This record gives sequence, structure tokens and C-alpha cells, in this order.
Amino acid sequence: LLENRRPPSRYKEETNLGSGVIVSSQGHILTNNHVISGAEDIEVLLKDGRYLKATLVGRDLETDLALLKVTAQNLPTIDFGDSSQLQVGDIVLAIGNPFGLGHTVTSGIISALNRSQFRANNFDNFIQTDAAINPGNSGGALVNTQGKMIGLNTINISNSGGSQGIGFAIPSSLARKVMDELIKYGEVQRGWIGIEARDISPMLAQQLKTDIQYGLLIIGVLQ
Repeated sequence: LLENRRPPSRYKEETNLGSGVIVSSQGHILTNNHVISGAEDIEVLLKDGRYLKATLVGRDLETDLALLKVTAQNLPTIDFGDSSQLQVGDIVLAIGNPFGLGHTVTSGIISALNRSQFRANNFDNFIQTDAAINPGNSGGALVNTQGKMIGLNTINISNSGGSQGIGFAIPSSLARKVMDELIKYGEVQRGWIGIEARDISPMLAQQLKTDIQYGLLIIGVLQ
């Protein structure tokens, strides 16, 4: 459970609750950037009742991930699963702090993979699940039946703000790469090709009157 204390507004201090996952015995905690965005102080409440001050190691706006660090002994850590091996229909559990109800677990299945049409960046390939993901679940673990983290709960689609069975998680393979970069450099370093491209589909090939069925069509070159 993460508690994010923002600088006080004109009338009162603002507090935001979210979730996080302890990913190393050195005290690294992975969460969403939007959970700790604008924070003046970040506190972590462990299941055993300990309150720990957390420092920010780094953040990546493109993937909405942030890495924190706490100092403590005997920290339980989660094992990473291989999100590239997931299949639609796999059973998953979402763990988090929905509506301030810490250490809540909901179950469901993987509804779809590689969802990418929700945010305007190039790095989204969300896992879609019908396991209930509510406000406060952001930054919590999506785990498989072996208890390994295969995703990090991030957003849901809802007209009411509550869960409607359409939640999304960042795949563990992407989260781990971002985490390793943040630990090593304090930021994520990416290569840049400088082109915009789209997949060639049978329909696009027909429109272009080409026999090429696979590959990329370059639709723009960037400065």
C-alpha cells in the first residue's frame, strides 16, 4: 500500500492511496508513475504493519512506471513471470489497495493481449483482464496461478469509476526492462529510429496494389 502526500493546497494536505510491488531484496518497489506523481512524501505500509519512508529512484512517463526504494530488513519479494508466454483465458489474480481496502485480491482471466489504443505513446501493449481493478489498484501486481507477477495493474475503463470487467496491466517483461534501466541509469534510455510505420495487412496490400503481404510501410520520417 502506497500513501502519497502531496504539498498542501490552500486549505488542506492532499493524500493519495495506491499500490506497489516489492521487486528486490534491496528494497526496490515498482508502481505506476501516476500513483506518486506530484508527491512531497511517499510512505509504504507493509502487510506486517511497518510504515516505511520511500525515496524515488526514477520514473518513466512513457510507460507510466516509477521505481521507489525503502530501507528495511526481511522484505518479501515477488518473482517475475514471463508475460510473453501468456495466452487469452489464463487465470490471473489482481492484488492491490482498492478504495483503501489494503491487500485485496480479485480473480479473473486474461481477456486480450497487446492492447495499445488507450494512450498516445509508442510503448503500450497492455494485458486486458476481467479481474476487478478499481481506484487504488494501480501499481499492484497481476499474478498467475503460481504467484509470479506477469503484469502491473494500471488502468480500467469505466463510466462509473468502478470496475466493469475491463482492466489493463503493463506486461512484466516491459516493467522489468524499465526497472533495470531505472536502477542502472535513473532513467530509461531508448534508441530512436526516426520513422513512423504501420503493419502491412492484406487489406492495406490490396489498397497499395502490391503482392507484399508482410512487413512495415513507412508513412512518415521525423526530424
